[in-house]
Amino acid sequence: MKVFDYKADLQKELRDLAQKNKKIGFVPTMGALHEGHISLIKKSASDNDITIVSIFVNPNQFNDKKDLENYPRFIDKDINLLKNAGCDFVFTPSVKEIYTEEDNRIFDFGDLDKVMEGKHRVGHFNGVAQVVSKLFNIVNPDVAYFGRKDFQQYVIIKKMVEILNIPIKIIACPIVREKDGLAMSSRNLLLSKDQRKNSSFISETLFKARNLINKLNVKELKDWVVDTINSNPFLEVEYFDIVDDVELKSINNWQEQNNNVGCIAVKVGKIRLIDNINFNL
Repeated sequence: MKVFDYKADLQKELRDLAQKNKKIGFVPTMGALHEGHISLIKKSASDNDITIVSIFVNPNQFNDKKDLENYPRFIDKDINLLKNAGCDFVFTPSVKEIYTEEDNRIFDFGDLDKVMEGKHRVGHFNGVAQVVSKLFNIVNPDVAYFGRKDFQQYVIIKKMVEILNIPIKIIACPIVREKDGLAMSSRNLLLSKDQRKNSSFISETLFKARNLINKLNVKELKDWVVDTINSNPFLEVEYFDIVDDVELKSINNWQEQNNNVGCIAVKVGKIRLIDNINFNL
């Protein structure tokens, strides 16, 4: 496994591989790697000749400076994990290496970035699109892998590729969960012992909700999820919505769409966790 700090060095290596017609898979990350990330890397390694992982905490997607400052960083530990995960190249650029000049691009995603995460984290997805498009331009992969935990992000990245006409296949991989059901996230490391214990109530409630779609209408189910999670003193729902999986529009009845996704954000003290679950009849 090779580690690159500079895009010029990585691209020189990639040019050599291109001449050999090697298929390249790419997994962009912000580090603090866990089994969720590793599952993406293993999928890429099984699908492609070469797998590249980037580790870069992107300042442009944080609308809260404290959140950026507190984001967990374990670069040495991450690189050691990648050695055994099927990763071939690791790209660990500095902020100056990615943003050689200020990126003022504004992406038009219609309503995709104005709901749920976009509504509560204004500008977040524009920052995501800025960095991912830059990384795609540097790495030029055939396929890129994203986790379904960040479902709205996955939908927006697919739209970005369409807007920019980038010939990259975007693949979403299943959510990887802890033994108690909590969706794996780098932010889980920031939870206290009691917060961590109670956070599993989020997924527990979502799993129960999936079994209620034949008993409750959409509004009743959304109210039930919010009220149930808020009954836990450690948890506070920021939003919960059930949307279609293409345009992210709220559904009003179960027959409206075939593929419905329940997306949630919950505050656990100062930590913010997201999760989602399919609600398909």
